Amino acid sequence: MTGGARGCGLAMAEGLAEAGANIAIFDMIEPDAAFSEIARRYNVKTAFYKVDVTSLQDLRRGFENFQQDFQGALDICVPCAGVNKNVTLLDTTLEDFDRLVNVNIKGVYFTMQLAAQMMVKNGTSKGSIILVASIAASRAVRGQYSSAYCATKGAVRAMCPPSAVELAEYGIRVNTISPGYIRTEMTAPFPHLLESWKSEAMSNRIGMPDDIRGACIFLASDASSYMTGNDIAVDG
Repeated sequence: MTGGARGCGLAMAEGLAEAGANIAIFDMIEPDAAFSEIARRYNVKTAFYKVDVTSLQDLRRGFENFQQDFQGALDICVPCAGVNKNVTLLDTTLEDFDRLVNVNIKGVYFTMQLAAQMMVKNGTSKGSIILVASIAASRAVRGQYSSAYCATKGAVRAMCPPSAVELAEYGIRVNTISPGYIRTEMTAPFPHLLESWKSEAMSNRIGMPDDIRGACIFLASDASSYMTGNDIAVDG
């Protein structure tokens, strides 16, 4: 799981651990204290690797360390690294755009590539790659300037079906989850936005990280064995 040390990533990690999966996280941020409890609570193996997903060299090092520590037993990968910047289309700089592309597109794409290569090499028979896209792939984010962010999430959604086609012969499925408005460390500093977003959800509330993990567990499990190249919107 990349970019998974906090927020939705941590909730998904706990959900997978509850289902009996060992968990490894790649991130630049040290894990939340709750991550250290997962191994004890669910009797699984956990590991954290400090990895910059914008560096292919760093990603390769992370996967090499994982290979050694987990004997290459990789069946599920959740590339969910993502960043945003509240900047207008007219004011977006090349540096702004490149940062979002490097994390949200390149980081996700090459995490998927390296994970798939490891799954193929080690003969994974039930591989599942779960890309984290966003409802921002298909609609404007209310109250924020996010043209570049929406573009990157659209790219994540677009890379899913062709990747699923290519990897099907190896027994690897690829799907996306598209969260709606979720309270995370990235959105919590903007309570006025969280309040205004409630009206866009039929459930009239902002989602929490735990709301995402059910979809993640479903896509990781045999319950979704006849589903690939598709998207699950979890948006209330």
